[in-house]
Amino acid sequence: VQLQAFGGGWVQAGDSLRLSCAGSGRTFSNYVMGWFRQAPGKEREFVSAIWRSGRITHYSDSVKGRFTISRANAKNLVYLQMNSLKPEDTAVYYCAARSGAILSTFHDVSDPSYDYWGQGTQVTVSS
Repeated sequence: VQLQAFGGGWVQAGDSLRLSCAGSGRTFSNYVMGWFRQAPGKEREFVSAIWRSGRITHYSDSVKGRFTISRANAKNLVYLQMNSLKPEDTAVYYCAARSGAILSTFHDVSDPSYDYWGQGTQVTVSS
């Protein structure tokens, strides 16, 4: 599956952004979808993931309560609504897709062993 993330931009602290990730090529609903981010000089980190059906979601502690992940399988889209943005949210955000046997636990979906990755979209939050 090919993935393309978009919706990033430059905002001020406290603002909101919605990232979108469009998938194409294969049955989108077969994939667990995740969002990861990488800030300059730091390793890529897990942000959020959503199960194939959309019924199970997971978040990192740093974004829990501020970010919401959702998906529209009929449209081959996954979203990341980001509210109350902070300067430390500044990073390149990547969407990723994972197929195969995986448990719907935080441990499994937060592992970066995803099969497909989008190109990333920059989010910059100024103080």
